Amino acid sequence: MASSRPATPTTSIVRRRGRIRIESSISTTTRSRSTNSSWWRRRPRRSRATRASASTSRSAGLFRDPILGPEDIDVHQAFLSYVAPIGSGLKIDVGKFITHFGYEVIQGYDGWNDNATRSILFGFAIPFTHVGARASYTLSPKASVMAMVVNGWDVARDNNKSKSIGAQIALTPVAPLSIYLNGMWGPEQAGNEKNKRGLLDGVATLRAGRLILGVNGDYGTDQIDTDTPGIVQAVKWTGVAGYVRITCSSSFALSARAETFNDPNGVRTGIGQTLSEFTLTPELRVTPHLLIRGDARIDRSTRPVFEKPAEFVKTQPTALIEAIYSF
Repeated sequence: MASSRPATPTTSIVRRRGRIRIESSISTTTRSRSTNSSWWRRRPRRSRATRASASTSRSAGLFRDPILGPEDIDVHQAFLSYVAPIGSGLKIDVGKFITHFGYEVIQGYDGWNDNATRSILFGFAIPFTHVGARASYTLSPKASVMAMVVNGWDVARDNNKSKSIGAQIALTPVAPLSIYLNGMWGPEQAGNEKNKRGLLDGVATLRAGRLILGVNGDYGTDQIDTDTPGIVQAVKWTGVAGYVRITCSSSFALSARAETFNDPNGVRTGIGQTLSEFTLTPELRVTPHLLIRGDARIDRSTRPVFEKPAEFVKTQPTALIEAIYSF
């Protein structure tokens, strides 16, 4: 499947026609999309409903109680794959899989992001995982498509009687440039099939020698019931993030990320606000297997949402160092 994710935290699937293979990934430590970021330890105030759906990578109904929250184990991906002998090969996946939305990945042993902390868009603008079926097809060396029918956002067992649909168009106009256009639509509220949520997501990556440039944009909509019977409120959220990575030498690289996320109705963060952040990440490869990097990050909000011992403030600095050993 063409994916906007530069790497996935699972093993690859062998593309062979007529063959079935199970792919899975199990995590026993990931309790959120950014367990090593103080953004999640000092996160903006949110309602209980928002906190349960936005701050964990668990799918409700699979190792997660919808009220008490996640267990200490979760299956990020577990699905059957079949490549039907149609044209270049129609690949069909059935099970649970990581979302195709967004620039950043849920980190695993064979793939991690350029920054140690995760972006605001990663945490609030898009889903984590889906359970259902998807089909992908390569139209040419420069284009592929994907469509899916799933239970929804981060739910293993559907919370209503309707399904959600999603799609992706992946383009490579020239070798250094990759473009991914993603969309999804369907009801996502428990016991409610009428209110529909929509999401449009775009990702572009340009590689030029030692320099990598990336951009990610999101536009989401939802419908919320009001106190007046039959009247719903239309809500939305938008965001954009930019990424730069330059490899200075075989042992040193520097990455930067800047983004803004607008949640005027508070439907994603629990309070109407505009969030922004800037992160700078120097990276030192000590050995072929050992990587040390650190984040210098500053978050800002138009509302006082960052918790300090005696008050809530509008800004939050973060300093973090991380070591990654691969084998």
